Amino acid sequence: MTIAIVDYGMGNLHSVSKAVERLGYEYLITGDEREIMQASGVLLPGVGAFGDAMSHLRDTGLDLVARRVAAEGKPLLGICLGMQLLFDGSAEHGDHEGLGLLPGRAVRFEAGELKVPHMGWNRLDFTRPNEPLLDGLPEGHVYFVHSYHVELSEPSDLIASADYGLPVTAIVGRDNVYGMQFHPEKSGELGMSLLRNFLKLSEGQA
Repeated sequence: MTIAIVDYGMGNLHSVSKAVERLGYEYLITGDEREIMQASGVLLPGVGAFGDAMSHLRDTGLDLVARRVAAEGKPLLGICLGMQLLFDGSAEHGDHEGLGLLPGRAVRFEAGELKVPHMGWNRLDFTRPNEPLLDGLPEGHVYFVHSYHVELSEPSDLIASADYGLPVTAIVGRDNVYGMQFHPEKSGELGMSLLRNFLKLSEGQA
């Protein structure tokens, strides 16, 4: 099996690809629709601003490819900004439309006692402990770097949250579409195990 890592010009491609490699899976960094659709699973990484990322996706036609991946049941995982892109939109530097694969919006952390960006290690609290993505894993700490967080429109999409003075949407999932707000590839053993479980879900899906 091969994992497609979507290259649209704004992803942390090196760290994500090296994590997939360390877990023993083949990967392809690509922006080609045919290669993405032939893969067993798809990773949508992202760093930077939401509006810029969506512009890149639209300019390359990869927004339509991501929607096709979701519609055809292929496992899709958005990482960090990539998770936020899965939702309806974001209030980051304006009002921006997202991929609309999950209902909800990204909003900025309130200024005040919270330091923005939210940067550091926070403990995950599992809300769907029987979720295959969490199979065999304990609750533990993962590494976040973000100034915006997702407010869900459908609470049942939440797989895990973290506490940063308020509940932070950390892992989401519906059918074959998943998202992780943190960086699993930078989150030690737990992060790598979460990524491994997603890759296991992708086996045999090509």
